[in-house]
Amino acid sequence: MGLGRKWAFRSDRLGRCTALCCFFLVMVASMPSVPMEIVGRVPRVLILYPYDERIAATTAAGEAVRKRLLDATQGKIDLFSEFLDLSRFPENAHVDRMARYLSAKYADRRPDVVVALGEQSARFIVANRKQLAENAKIIHAGFSSSTAEKIDLPSDVIGAFTEFDIVKTAEMARGLQPEARYLFVVGGSSEFDRWWLAKARADLAAFSKDYETTYLEDLTIDEFVKRAAEFPRDSIVIALTIFKDSAGRNFIPREAIRQISRTASAPIYGPYPTYVDYGVVGGNVVTFESLGMTVADLALDALAGKPISNLESPQTYIADARQLQRWGLPEKNLPPGTVQMFREPTFWEQYWFAVVAALAVITTQGIVITGLLIERRRRRKAEIESRRRLLEVVHLNQSATAGALSASIAHELNQPLGAIRSNAEAAAIILRSERPDLKLIEQILIDIQDDDQRAGDIISRMRGLLKKRSEIDWQEFDLNEVTTSAILILHGEAERKGVVVSSNRPPRALPVRADKIHVQQVILNLATNAMDAMLEMVATERRLVLETTLTRESQVELSISDTGRGIPDEQLASVFEPFYTTKPTGTGLGLSIARAIIETYGGKIWADNRPEGGAVFRVVLPLARSG
Repeated sequence: MGLGRKWAFRSDRLGRCTALCCFFLVMVASMPSVPMEIVGRVPRVLILYPYDERIAATTAAGEAVRKRLLDATQGKIDLFSEFLDLSRFPENAHVDRMARYLSAKYADRRPDVVVALGEQSARFIVANRKQLAENAKIIHAGFSSSTAEKIDLPSDVIGAFTEFDIVKTAEMARGLQPEARYLFVVGGSSEFDRWWLAKARADLAAFSKDYETTYLEDLTIDEFVKRAAEFPRDSIVIALTIFKDSAGRNFIPREAIRQISRTASAPIYGPYPTYVDYGVVGGNVVTFESLGMTVADLALDALAGKPISNLESPQTYIADARQLQRWGLPEKNLPPGTVQMFREPTFWEQYWFAVVAALAVITTQGIVITGLLIERRRRRKAEIESRRRLLEVVHLNQSATAGALSASIAHELNQPLGAIRSNAEAAAIILRSERPDLKLIEQILIDIQDDDQRAGDIISRMRGLLKKRSEIDWQEFDLNEVTTSAILILHGEAERKGVVVSSNRPPRALPVRADKIHVQQVILNLATNAMDAMLEMVATERRLVLETTLTRESQVELSISDTGRGIPDEQLASVFEPFYTTKPTGTGLGLSIARAIIETYGGKIWADNRPEGGAVFRVVLPLARSG
């Protein structure tokens, strides 16, 4: 049955279907070669449409033919199109007028190939072949092989047959509606409509035995619409064609189907792709784009002088996803390979690339974050281990410093202890006298208390110097006070070595945030090294100066300068390296420990030589608070 008779839907939408795209690609790959000229001119192809340009089926097929021919010949072909309008003007007089008109029109441009779309076009060109295109190759499309036999086409008229299998459409409906009990088949009153109804009765004879079957025919369009609203919900409805209703009104079939589907109370199926988007669920169809490409290939082979033979156009199942949703029909029950039109892509289908990219980014971020966390844990563990080792090294350094200062500390401690004993003995003698001088005894007791306090301070400083801790004791303190405390610890050693110790400090406090004992240890290391560096100097020239100040960058600076021989310029950069020493019995760890301590608290330490002689070590620490 044919192209020229039914057509109701936008086949152009089907061009977007994956299955048809694949078919198109295969056809392109096998595109035949065509001579660019025939006797000094480009080939001519005439496309005959049976009706007018409003019929979607023939229009879609014809456009596919034109596009394929233009692509294959790179535009070097003359294409002509004629619309016979035989549906509205089927009279013989009109047919004769069209034959005479086209014969005169193409008298000087006889076509090499005529493509007849639909049965009526095929009948027309066969009947008028001699006067219109006597030497042309005739290629038809849009109807079945049985129709070709019925109209007795000549053997040299070749075509692409369209075999509509209405049983496959019915089986598709059964799969989607397994509980259905009723079957309705809808057809119009034109000659072609009646042919379709007769074919459906024969083809569906076995299928209809499972249902209470009704053929709706010889009705007006209004009666069709009314009956559609009364379908039981468990009905299968198959719409064939309605070119004309019982009142004689002519229709484009898909427009008639649209009116019926609007009021239908059950799903409707149909054998044409042009019915999609006009209310039908779907069916087994021949797409008009694929039909057009098949016909175009036959035309190309004919122009190339190759032998051609009849072909059958490919079929496929199509479905309107919106209608599946409207009627609650499960998508999983569709026949395999069904092309779904108007299907809203799932979130994954629509955004799969973005989702994959996002997951890749998230995964990458997760890996990076995991790596950073592992690295952070490792770093934190390393920092803890580093601090632990620093504390151990500092404690050893403190013990070494205490050992080095032990003689001077013992000497310094002996002074208050000796004074305490002398005062105690004096007090005992006075108390044994007949008239003890109580005021003198009171003064002696005060002296004993002062000496005891002095001895206690010396012991307290040593205890702090020797105390071992497992954690850094972060605290805010005045650098001036720590410097003063260090000078007091060094007092005895400085006297023993004949070094004059002095300090310069601003009137304001210089708060820093660090471990007080550690900073004190740095001062002791630098000061004892400075005193050792001056041992070769004349006793009167041994001066140690500790100076604190606030820099312009709001940092606290401590400088410790001596009057020794200084440091060789080439060694200034090496003095803080581990095991570097100029002392015969030195370990070379004091300055490296001092640098490790200062850098732990965000500071810097370096050494210079004084222009007037001697060395100066400078320590810079961040100011704990400004103002």
